[in-house]
Amino acid sequence: MRWLIDHSSRELLQHQIARCVRQGVVSGELKVGEQLPPAAELASALSVDRNTVLTAYRQLRDDGLLEFRRGRGARVASTMTEPAPVAEAAQELVTVARRYGLGRSDLIRLIEQLT
Repeated sequence: MRWLIDHSSRELLQHQIARCVRQGVVSGELKVGEQLPPAAELASALSVDRNTVLTAYRQLRDDGLLEFRRGRGARVASTMTEPAPVAEAAQELVTVARRYGLGRSDLIRLIEQLT
């Protein structure tokens, strides 16, 4: 799995780490039950603080993507294809867009301009 971390980015390091895990799950590189590197080991490899990795792992656990087992580390618990907060935000976007008379093509164009 590729860990792409940009220390100069404005995005928080723990969010970048969590994004890498999510992308690994979505792409199929990480399977349910697969163990992630220990926090200290990953922190050293990425040149970040151990607590940064732990914060990312905890967020992924809270999102239902990871599970922790004492003595066994962090493992993939779910292969959700899209994070729930993103799906909720997308639904809210569609609702607001409809209220203002925007259609599917308008939303697609807007998203393409923003990304």
